[in-house]
Amino acid sequence: MWSYIGKRVFQMLITLVLFQIATYILIDLQPGDVTDLFVGNPNITAAERQRIAADLGLDGPLYERMWNYLTNFYTGNLGVSMVQYPRPVGEILAQRLPRTLALFVYATVFSFWFGYVAGKFLAWKRGGRWEYATTIVGVTLYTIFTPLLGYILLWGFATKLDKWVRNTFGIDFDLPVSKFSSTSLWRKAPYDTNTVFNWMNLNFIILVVIVLLAFFLSRYVPRNRREFLRVASMTVPFALSLVWWIFFSGVGIYAWDLVIHLFLPILTLTLISFGGNMLLTRTSMLETLREDYIETARAKGLPEKIIRNRHAARNAILPVWTALVFSLSSTISGGIITETVFSWPGIGEILVDSVSNSDFPVAMGALTVIGVMTLVAHLIVDIGYAFLDPRIRVH
Repeated sequence: MWSYIGKRVFQMLITLVLFQIATYILIDLQPGDVTDLFVGNPNITAAERQRIAADLGLDGPLYERMWNYLTNFYTGNLGVSMVQYPRPVGEILAQRLPRTLALFVYATVFSFWFGYVAGKFLAWKRGGRWEYATTIVGVTLYTIFTPLLGYILLWGFATKLDKWVRNTFGIDFDLPVSKFSSTSLWRKAPYDTNTVFNWMNLNFIILVVIVLLAFFLSRYVPRNRREFLRVASMTVPFALSLVWWIFFSGVGIYAWDLVIHLFLPILTLTLISFGGNMLLTRTSMLETLREDYIETARAKGLPEKIIRNRHAARNAILPVWTALVFSLSSTISGGIITETVFSWPGIGEILVDSVSNSDFPVAMGALTVIGVMTLVAHLIVDIGYAFLDPRIRVH
């Protein structure tokens, strides 16, 4: 296993270097540079613009500039922003990376889990109206244009739902539709937004680890207590965490502000991938249900729940896990669009801004981060095969 991981990491490094070279060439082919920002300033002459370009290292040949960038990058120097000069690119990306990772991880986990569960039950109870309606919804979500879905959610939650709640219950719903936080709330907050946001992410990771550990340990407890242990692991830690954030942390209201700002971006990304995961799980599950070992399990008199979850669904998850690799790219690209639609200050938004303003160091840094996220996600999926299929682990 470790030798395999080492080989995959080496392949990832080669792929990353080739990705950076191709990306740098494509960005360099973009017309203009950062000195175009001074075109409207009559006090800056053409000679002065050339001097600024020389100071920023923009006047050398392509191969020289690309080599300098790669050597600086792999020695820990990502350069400085040309638009926010002299702010380091690493500082800009480090501030925005947790926000993008949160969108990416939460949307991937939620879409995969809910899509897998929904597809499993649709295949098991096929032929009803609920299956047809859910399949239509899944196909629509799978094929919908990402910005269109974002604007539909904006219209539905920010306009219609807010108006309905106000007229029905007399409550101002007021769901945020953009930005990262409410400026008026955080003006006198005891902590900054990034600190509270990182605490929230760490808390979520701990809760997920507890759930996974409980599921792993459940195989060593009597069968009649396994379901209780799993349900308890998914409810009790989350309930205790919620109580702590609300009554004891002292920052519950600030955490809630970040959560409601996260809601629409995560919902958009989750719905984009949910349809594909659900439809593929349903198809894979239907094929698995035709296998002989399913009939054998029924002939043995095993309960339907065990046949569905342990025999059919467990074998049907492999194609879904494979499709997750391909859906990761759409989730990341959809994240760039989603961050732009909802003005979410993450890597995707700064990438769009940097390309528009010809801020090449920030654009290269943002694209490299997105490339690393994609490669690491693929590595995690590959390692996951060994745990899902013992035949792969043995090989």
